[in-house]
Amino acid sequence: MTQRLTPTQWLICVIASIGFAFDIYELLMLPLIIKPALLSLGGLVVGTPEYKEWARILFFVPAVAGGIFGLLGGWLTDRLGRRRVLTWSILLYAFGAFFAGFSQSLGELLFYRCCVFVGVCVEFVAAVAWLAELFPDKKQKEKVLGWTQAFSSLGGLLVALMFGWCTQLAESQSLPPIRGQYEAWRYTLISGLIPAIPLILIRPFLPESPVWEAKRKAGALKRPSIRELFSPGLARTTITTTAMFACCYGIAFGAIQHLPQIVPGFQDVKAQTAPAIAAAQQKVKAAKPGASEANLKKALASAASIAKGPIEGKAAASVQTWQELGGLAGRVILAILAVYIVSRRTLARLFMVPALLFIPALFFWIGGNMGAAGAIGTLKWGVFVAGMLLVGQFSFWGNYIPRVFPVHLRGTGESFAANIGGRVIGTSMAWFFFTFSDATPPNPGLMSNTGAWIALAMALAGLLLSFFMTEPSNEEKAE
Repeated sequence: MTQRLTPTQWLICVIASIGFAFDIYELLMLPLIIKPALLSLGGLVVGTPEYKEWARILFFVPAVAGGIFGLLGGWLTDRLGRRRVLTWSILLYAFGAFFAGFSQSLGELLFYRCCVFVGVCVEFVAAVAWLAELFPDKKQKEKVLGWTQAFSSLGGLLVALMFGWCTQLAESQSLPPIRGQYEAWRYTLISGLIPAIPLILIRPFLPESPVWEAKRKAGALKRPSIRELFSPGLARTTITTTAMFACCYGIAFGAIQHLPQIVPGFQDVKAQTAPAIAAAQQKVKAAKPGASEANLKKALASAASIAKGPIEGKAAASVQTWQELGGLAGRVILAILAVYIVSRRTLARLFMVPALLFIPALFFWIGGNMGAAGAIGTLKWGVFVAGMLLVGQFSFWGNYIPRVFPVHLRGTGESFAANIGGRVIGTSMAWFFFTFSDATPPNPGLMSNTGAWIALAMALAGLLLSFFMTEPSNEEKAE
């Protein structure tokens, strides 16, 4: 019979839930703030070669940094302990989140986003290993890992709401100016510090993993080794989980994460931005009657970008809110099913097969229906389902991976799959997206079709790889 949680265990679950929510909160900021940030810091307008280059850099470089240093963090988690690494990772991305809002150049923003990604990548791996070992009962472990990870989608929902709220506050100038400007993207970045405060104050005082600690004290804890991940007994597990993790991230970074760039192409959104653009450009013409044609054209383009920014930002935040509500539903469904479905392959495919059919079809539909009145309303329901199917898979990995690697390799194995597979290989799909959707002026229809083909390729590859998954043993894998 499963024992009831103690007050300390409840506190652990609450803090872990906040941590998972904060992880996604930080990662999903970029699609919302990238356009206004590039305009503010570099004067870069959507569609220009410089904009495309920096968009690629900001999507991919922090992910690579997170993947590489996250792998080191996984090794340190096995070497130094779960709790210690957790604490330092939280401090790192709290630092990055706060100072990113005060960036004075694109280089500074890139550096602080790298700090955030590194902290998040390390924190996620350490947190999952920590939780898996604090709750030895199998059913209790499944429930704790499932329900705490469900709060990740709450983080995505919160950042969408926060961006919308910061946009309103910036328009009304209700917050102090930063670098002399009232900019929603800066306030949104700084808000990432808020959830870190309870984590910093409480997590250092929570217990270390009893399994890891007992082995350390007994001198029985083996030294973690990346090479051992590819030993005969673990190579199949390592390669398969890494490749499948890459496919999940490939769908996210090759398609779904770019919806904020696609949403402005909908006729419903254009109808709202047109009056604001016309008014802003009229003011520019009145203020520069003798300007040269080249200077006037540049000023009009800048005025249009500034005028439509808040409207497009609100529309993108609204769509992302529906996406994250779907993700939350997916995590809840996974948490329930994980307790009752024994086969991990079956559990994964319950999300993977519908995702293969639905997500590419959704993006192909977007490409052909942007000009239809009311299509944005249909899109919200579509991204709800897409979020549910994809994010449910992300939760699956948090339940599966701790059960297929031994204690001394748990952090290292999970870190290799999540960071090398997901953060490095998977996020490279953002580069493919920007490369194959490149057009002047920007073509949202081409973007959506590019996302559809990437999602189709990644979903199909993930499903085929599922036939090579290893089923975890009935007993916890100790060595």
